[in-house]
Amino acid sequence: MGTAEFVYNNKTHSSIKMSLFKANYEQDPRMGFEMRKKRKYERAKKFVVKIKEIQVKAKAILEKA
Repeated sequence: MGTAEFVYNNKTHSSIKMSLFKANYEQDPRMGFEMRKKRKYERAKKFVVKIKEIQVKAKAILEKA
């Protein structure tokens, strides 16, 4: 894909109020220099908390045994 085509597809179009990338793929393209969305890290943090809770429970059970 050429640069001009990329720019055109990444531009917000007045008729649909979003870029063609967003319309086709439900997300804007990553260009390599943006920060990732915060929500992805929030899911990872929840996963870490859940794993730590499981480890605490497993440790308590092993100490009783």
